[in-house]
Amino acid sequence: MTPAPSENALSADELQDVWPILSRDERAEGFQLLPPEDADDFFLALSTRDQAELLMELPEAARRRWVRLLPPDDAADLVQELDAEDRVHVIDFLDPITRREVSALLAYEEDEAGGLMSPRFARVRPEMTVDEAIAYLRRQARRRLETIYYVYVLDAEQRLQGVVSFRELFASPGDRSMREVMETELVTVPEHMDQETVSLILAESDLLAVPVLDGQGRMKGIVTVDDIVDVVQEEATEDIQKAGGMEALDAPYFDVGIAAMVRKRGVWLVVLFIGEMLTATAMAHFQDEIARAVLLATFVPLMISSGGNTGSQASTLVIRAMALGEVRLRDWWRVVRREFVTGLLLGLILATIGFIRILVWQSVGHMYGPHYLLVALTVALSLVGIVLWGTVTGSALPLVLSRLGLDPANSSAPFVATLVDVTGLIIYFTIAQILLGGTLL
Repeated sequence: MTPAPSENALSADELQDVWPILSRDERAEGFQLLPPEDADDFFLALSTRDQAELLMELPEAARRRWVRLLPPDDAADLVQELDAEDRVHVIDFLDPITRREVSALLAYEEDEAGGLMSPRFARVRPEMTVDEAIAYLRRQARRRLETIYYVYVLDAEQRLQGVVSFRELFASPGDRSMREVMETELVTVPEHMDQETVSLILAESDLLAVPVLDGQGRMKGIVTVDDIVDVVQEEATEDIQKAGGMEALDAPYFDVGIAAMVRKRGVWLVVLFIGEMLTATAMAHFQDEIARAVLLATFVPLMISSGGNTGSQASTLVIRAMALGEVRLRDWWRVVRREFVTGLLLGLILATIGFIRILVWQSVGHMYGPHYLLVALTVALSLVGIVLWGTVTGSALPLVLSRLGLDPANSSAPFVATLVDVTGLIIYFTIAQILLGGTLL
């Protein structure tokens, strides 16, 4: 790319400030005004989507220069953002070695370990001495290795034998073999492992990179911490959006069209709306009781909100614990037992507050009539039952969905709240029939 005249130069900070509000052609124009020493860092700091969009707005010669700047795994991510026709042209810009590496990465799903990994890593043979390995690694470093924190020891069939950190390598005597200094207790991931599971393994192991192996134990590449940072952000964003009662957007907010936004949000809204219709059905079923004791209807919002809130809390806690690997399917009984006790105590707290509230209002305005104690007891017992049911349901539903092979995040707070609303009304009016029968009912 030909540097722009100095008087027209634009700083990277200035372009970064206005980047979100610029159109594609304005972004390309601004990018080409950057000084050469800033342009590389600016391009590499962009998200993959922004890199892809910018690349397609640049002249062909510039495209070749910028796509060749990327390591194979980042180039593969960029190619996946492009249309099928553009992918072919961009891949052709790569040198033969990188083209083969990118094509191999594109064979994996983008959310698999193989789709995340870099095929460029430091490798040596087990029979090499430490001095020979260091000399060999100097030559490898010229190929822009993904990371130089670890050296992987591979046999002739490319099967992983061990790993040595660079720190340990340089601290070892030069005449010792790599077989003698390597660590054989390895943390590895299979090539088709889901990216979320890979992120958990990296977090638990405190490693800066983890090897990716195929079914025969051959090392295919490494997944590094910087790759996982993007994964964690992506997975967290997806879970948060699902927890809000909608499909994941899979793109930045402003990049999602109105039609797609309506579809992703509307489907779940319709499902939840239909679910709430069951609440109206439950109310209609108990309309005679409500007609005889209108007082009961005044506590319906209290019952619905209490059950929905506690169910949403439990669901959110369990979903996040599952995402972090703190809770697994085999822990289902521990979770349910724990949430049963928690729900019972929370229900007693709310029931006590509700009971006292009725007594206070009765003493001030006599608004609950002569049977106020029965009304207070009905509200209190209903709150215990509804909160207990909401907590157990909210905690169990993510585990049930996971057992069925579905995403636990689909048991979102709105979904749990809708489910508990209906059952909460049944609990409330059933207890009212038992306690108030023959008096108010």
